[in-house]
Amino acid sequence: MKLTILGCLSAAPNKSSFPSAQILEIRGSSFLIDCGEGTQIQLRRCSVKLNSIEHIFISHLHGDHFFGLPGLISSLRLLGRTKPLNIYGPVGIKKVITLMLKVGDSWTNYQLNINELSSSESIVLLENIKFKVETIPLNHRIYTNGFLFTEYITEKKLILKNAIDYGIDKTQFSGIKQGKDGISYKGDIIKNSLLAEPKLDNKKYAYCSDTCFYPEIIPTIKNSSVLYHESTFLESHKELAAKTKHSTAKQAAEIARLANVKKLILGHFSLRYKDLNIFKSEAKSVFNNIELAFEGKKIII
Repeated sequence: MKLTILGCLSAAPNKSSFPSAQILEIRGSSFLIDCGEGTQIQLRRCSVKLNSIEHIFISHLHGDHFFGLPGLISSLRLLGRTKPLNIYGPVGIKKVITLMLKVGDSWTNYQLNINELSSSESIVLLENIKFKVETIPLNHRIYTNGFLFTEYITEKKLILKNAIDYGIDKTQFSGIKQGKDGISYKGDIIKNSLLAEPKLDNKKYAYCSDTCFYPEIIPTIKNSSVLYHESTFLESHKELAAKTKHSTAKQAAEIARLANVKKLILGHFSLRYKDLNIFKSEAKSVFNNIELAFEGKKIII
């Protein structure tokens, strides 16, 4: 899994930063998570090929999370896209996209598969042998979902030196990665535990924005490898966070602690704050392994 932060501001862009958008890559598949204004610019700056995007997930229909979508759809046509594009978002997103195309007397040369979401329960959107994507129902002013991405780890890591030392032919490497024992050139059976490292746990990335402090998400995101949680406000604006159904950095950290995640990424910062390091300081009073999101940041999960 590789995560690239394209934008992490709340509400509106400024001259150097952009609203919510992220690219997540899982074993050859590219997912765009939210698509705020300026996403196309950031995709190009981060050297992401627009036509590599297969699925787009929109959390909710506040503009800072989807205003970049109509332009991206149009640009993909101009770039000659032919393969289908799959979009997942709240009820209403199909109307928005259709209206945009209609008033501009425009069209696409590729198939648009628009999947509207309305469930208040977590549901699976995609699943195959490589990954699974499911919703994380959040608590915001309008219907909102986060998204949980699970990468299935199906192979062990080969200990190449041991395989060579035991006289294992390379034609057996694939089977050893799947858990099979090896057979040396002498015909001896070599236990798999001597040839491969223990199988790793599945990797999980949880994206939670926008939401107020909402412990109900904990069962869904439990033990995630990385949690991105909105932290629009500092504790000095805790009442405003409650009023607008956003979270503070400290509240995001509390969710991370309760969910036993390995790493927390804070984002969706209000423009009112100039020193973002304070977000990290406040959150670290609750949870230690914290990073701040910023445009262009790349994280290997």
